[in-house]
Amino acid sequence: MPASLTKEAREHAKALGQQLSSTLQSAIKQGGPVAGIRVCKEAAMPIAQSLSQDGWEVGRTSLRVRNPDNAPDTWEREQLRRFAEAMSASVAKGPLEATQWNEKTQTFRYMKAIGTGEVCTTCHGVDIADPVKAAISQHYPEDSATGFSEGDLRGAFTLFWRPEPVPADPAQ
Repeated sequence: MPASLTKEAREHAKALGQQLSSTLQSAIKQGGPVAGIRVCKEAAMPIAQSLSQDGWEVGRTSLRVRNPDNAPDTWEREQLRRFAEAMSASVAKGPLEATQWNEKTQTFRYMKAIGTGEVCTTCHGVDIADPVKAAISQHYPEDSATGFSEGDLRGAFTLFWRPEPVPADPAQ
């Protein structure tokens, strides 16, 4: 497995986290948590897509998703369970990460755990204000991403890399 892929994956995950966080914080500052929910719905996918280049697919997933399009596949679900166990047992001594290299397909997968911070509980916690609940229902009718406490595993950044096809030589 090329070591450079893990480094690149970490950089993409960090960029996704920073861009999502700054976009969300700005929306909440301007219009409160209800505005944050709307902006998150509208901005999260375009941010992930903007980072999905040079063979990378960048996104987020969780065992309890807000957007069903972000549901984990089998490998992601296994890593999320492992992350949750490590976090609940307080054995995590650094970032929780997982990688997978497929020699046959020459593809690479990477995941990095996302913990639930205090600010996250406003929209993902146990005690959510009624206007926020209404906004969640409006924008995410199939939501299952509530009931989290600070320090819980909220989800993970999930990245997939495949070599880009080599363009055909027009001279041939």
